[in-house]
Amino acid sequence: MQTTQEYTYEIVTLKEPEKIDKAAECLARSFIGVDVEGKWIQEPMVGTLNIEYKDFYHFVKDYLNATVDQGYCAVALDDENEVVGVFAGDTNKLEIIGEDVFEGSFYDMNVILNVLEDVDKRFIEDYQQRNGKEIEDGDLLHIFMIGVVAKHNRREVIQHLGNMLIEKAASEGLEAVLAEATNNKSVQVLEKYHNIHKYKDFEGNFIVHHYQDNNRLNRIPSDTADGTYIVLREL
Repeated sequence: MQTTQEYTYEIVTLKEPEKIDKAAECLARSFIGVDVEGKWIQEPMVGTLNIEYKDFYHFVKDYLNATVDQGYCAVALDDENEVVGVFAGDTNKLEIIGEDVFEGSFYDMNVILNVLEDVDKRFIEDYQQRNGKEIEDGDLLHIFMIGVVAKHNRREVIQHLGNMLIEKAASEGLEAVLAEATNNKSVQVLEKYHNIHKYKDFEGNFIVHHYQDNNRLNRIPSDTADGTYIVLREL
């Protein structure tokens, strides 16, 4: 646990179902959209597609319940013990499903899944070429979701939460921290506060899924996000 003047920072465990629930709410709110000091903030793919809060919340909660025991879900709590920021990750090897898995009102989540699998598949291939081996469980910290709904000191929240996970990953001997950055702001924040940069493959090219080439996502303004990038920091 870490405490600053305004927030308390903790790693969530499976023994804290209420905090898991609040963390899922925080992530779902930040992805679907939240007003911060008069500015509407949301994840651009989620904002463009037909995705409802309740579906995304259940998706996030299922993910947290499946991975929180690995110790890589860090939350920021305000003075009322409400979760106002989350960095959630896992050390599972990246997996490619290769087919649509979501149905009904959550069907459009398949679009996002396909984008993530596109960049992940290229990273997996590049990793194997560079290292002569496949990615295994416990090799990398995969930061899967970042959400902040704090009204004040958002930068502090982002910095503390990211540092907690990165320091833990380094202490446990992981090779690197990996994420799929889905918008320009995420790239800037991860670069500035955590030294996590756009990854270049073996041939020197960024691994990116450009939204302009996706007929479901090409409405996203390029100044908001031009694509989903693999970003990485070696430990």
